Amino acid sequence: MVKKILKINILFAILLLLNNCATESAILNGVDGQPIPSAFATFPDIPFPEKSYLELGDTKALGTGENWIGSLVFTAPYNASRIFDFYVSEMPKNRWVEIAVVRARISQMTYFRDNRAVQVLIESVKENDSRITITAVPNQAANRGV
Repeated sequence: MVKKILKINILFAILLLLNNCATESAILNGVDGQPIPSAFATFPDIPFPEKSYLELGDTKALGTGENWIGSLVFTAPYNASRIFDFYVSEMPKNRWVEIAVVRARISQMTYFRDNRAVQVLIESVKENDSRITITAVPNQAANRGV
């Protein structure tokens, strides 16, 4: 009886350990031992859905922080409608002002903030996967007082 309880406890401990391994992602540390930030951390003024994956081959951005320009291309494991709703909700929280939105097969959203304009394009690539392109450009109208 004691052996049976011991085997059950060992099996339970192994299952618990495997479950923890499956749910936690490995943290990548630099040579100094500090965690390496996500590629998305370079663009703090833009919200990104959880589990997004930056497509480095298609991304072309210059600068960092709140002064970057260029295009970010990434995928997210959500349908295009949920991504659209995410940006309608989250962009104003980062002080972006909505100028125009079009919900379509390829949805388009335009926002202004300070001296930049951002266009968000959202396209469904599978039933529950989306490809998002965010392009930031200087907003020349803001510089002319328009």
